[in-house]
Amino acid sequence: MDSNPWQSLRAGRAIVIIDAAHRIERRLLDRWLEERLAEHGCMATIERVVMRIARSPEHLDAMPLEPLLGGAADEIQVLPLRVVWRSSLHAKTIRPRPRDLLFGNPRRPGIWRARRILAQHPERAVCIAGEPASLGDLRERLMQRDGSIEGSRQQAEFIAAQAGLALDIAERRLQGSRYKVPRRVSQNLIASPRFRAALDDLSVETGRPVSQLRQESEVIMRELVARPAPFWLDVMAQLNHLIMSLGYDSEVVIDREGLERIRQLVRENPAALLWTHKTHVDGFAVNSMLFDNDFPNPHILGGVNMAFAGLGFLARRAGAIFIRRSFRDDPLYKLVLRHYIGYLMDKRFPLSWAFEGTRSRVGKLMPPRYGLLKYVMESAHATDARNLHIIPIAINYDLIGDVRDYAVEQAGASKQPESLRWFIGYLRGLRQPMGQIYVDFGEPVILPTVPSVDDERELQKVAFRVGLEVNRVTPITLPALLCMVLLGAAPRALTSDELLAELRALVAWARERDIRLAKHLALDDEGPLDLIVDKMIANGVLTRYDDGPERVYAIAGEQHGVASYYRNTIAHFFVDKALAELALMRMVFRKLAGAEAFWSEAERLRDFFKFEFFYAPREEFRVNIARELARYRPDWEARLEEPGGAGEVLDGFGPLVAHSTMLPYIEAYRVVADVLARQPHDSALDERECLLQSLAYGHQAYLQRRISSEASIGKLLFTNGYKLMANFGLTEAGAGPRGEDRLALAQEFRTLQRRVERIRAAALP
Repeated sequence: MDSNPWQSLRAGRAIVIIDAAHRIERRLLDRWLEERLAEHGCMATIERVVMRIARSPEHLDAMPLEPLLGGAADEIQVLPLRVVWRSSLHAKTIRPRPRDLLFGNPRRPGIWRARRILAQHPERAVCIAGEPASLGDLRERLMQRDGSIEGSRQQAEFIAAQAGLALDIAERRLQGSRYKVPRRVSQNLIASPRFRAALDDLSVETGRPVSQLRQESEVIMRELVARPAPFWLDVMAQLNHLIMSLGYDSEVVIDREGLERIRQLVRENPAALLWTHKTHVDGFAVNSMLFDNDFPNPHILGGVNMAFAGLGFLARRAGAIFIRRSFRDDPLYKLVLRHYIGYLMDKRFPLSWAFEGTRSRVGKLMPPRYGLLKYVMESAHATDARNLHIIPIAINYDLIGDVRDYAVEQAGASKQPESLRWFIGYLRGLRQPMGQIYVDFGEPVILPTVPSVDDERELQKVAFRVGLEVNRVTPITLPALLCMVLLGAAPRALTSDELLAELRALVAWARERDIRLAKHLALDDEGPLDLIVDKMIANGVLTRYDDGPERVYAIAGEQHGVASYYRNTIAHFFVDKALAELALMRMVFRKLAGAEAFWSEAERLRDFFKFEFFYAPREEFRVNIARELARYRPDWEARLEEPGGAGEVLDGFGPLVAHSTMLPYIEAYRVVADVLARQPHDSALDERECLLQSLAYGHQAYLQRRISSEASIGKLLFTNGYKLMANFGLTEAGAGPRGEDRLALAQEFRTLQRRVERIRAAALP
């Protein structure tokens, strides 16, 4: 310990709380106490109290302490002691074994196991002392928490809980920060003056007695409050490693500098870790990465649908908070949730959850839903939390086992509900080589004072900033770039030399713009490329033909939807450039001149796809495109004023990317526009019916080759296309030229499709 706990026992009177579960621990602590007292010359009058704090931290029996508190002076010192059982003098963690589930927690051995450990490995028993405190200090803390001191029972329970907290802090110096967990949460919440005042207000609003509300709130807390414990954190860590090792490399590629930065932020501020949701592996990967790097265990917020048998039991004991899917009509549940989250933030326990709504079935980051973010911001606002740090975490994978399911689901199939049987089947599906996992940290979104979220625009601003940061720190991976290049070339296959040349051109383009690249994208050595290609072939995404004079690669048959998923994970890096290419091609098509014509088209295209991408603000969008064009031709604006200048600018604008990034969105929107144009001019079309008709017509259009890829057929693509048409006012019934406007928009997307084909022809080797 940094300070000497024995200094306070030099004189006067002291209470030593001995946290012992059986006589072995009591004997060890008694002997250690006598040795320390003699060593430090302590002359205080010692009164010893034996309690079982570590074994029952949530339900302390504080009766042995009560007789010592009646009339006790504030100067009396309280010192807690405990035995820590370790695997060895050097091990920071204990990997639980299956037999530990039967014979008990090795960190808290029973009397027979403790006796055997002492006989064989006495060095594993380490006695510790928590930070001492005077009764006066402890009573002051109790007054701050409860607002009053009503008797010795209340004091005894509080002091025992504080002793347990001090011992937990001392124990973490030996075992690691990953084991920081809250204790007696429900009791502390119920005792809080803020919570009691909230119940009083709710009683006035609803006309229900406070006593009834309090009883029901205790029931809600039993359902809601997580009960993390070090032993179950170890068990969960083992499960995390097991799940990840089924298909992924054991070493996660981590942004180490970012990790250390957020470690400090979480220590000093209320914090929420928001991670991108791509697959059910995400939560296991985040927890595993944090646990392995001795990060304080976060409380993961999730839906109660994941609390099924087995996993729900373990996850709750590892810090998961399962929230009901719907509770709008239950103000008491809202109140308890709000104060529980506020309590965790106040005590600096980090929260964590998937960036809700962003588990994209098409690969790119989707516009989020605000449920959990709203609850957290409401809690922070209600409890006056300051400097809330919302930390974006980007989780990315070389390959994802769920992608085939996503592709089938996007084509019209129903989503399979979660259950234990489903989870076992899901784990079996992970048993294939899928490369590496990447974890990167964005800059935190800091809220010095948390605004009220009654205005949804405040939520949107925060979510938008998180989305931009996630996209910024997402690395370009080799599988994603391979899919992007081969989809752009499809249905053509590319030779090894052609493929490598395209990859190197795109990597060079990304490097010049300081875009993050996965380490295997150096491409100086073709070994990593061959290894990834082999995994993608084994995964069924790519195909390779070796029997001709040259080896060629292509997207495997009926796998365009899967390949499109990987391509879309990095599409946001190329969108500004792609829109510039399309705007230049329009000028070539129409024989237009002038920078104003270019900007008008670029911004029109930006609005076309506003439901697909997180754009920078309009002025920044212009600056980014102007900077991009200037890299190729510093005089691009002047050149566009001349006849034929747009073609010259476009010819030197390589590597061209519009065909490999924007084609599925343009083709999908064309399908929706065609469906809408076929409707009677005076009829409305709702979203559900539009989706059904678009799925049917999309498959027909692909068979007729009106669209070039099955990747352009998808529920989310069609849904966003419908949103655009609705935004233009074309989905409602009404008189006037509505039918002509619908036909004009359908023609516009056909024209865009032809432009993309021209760019593809120019780009292919």
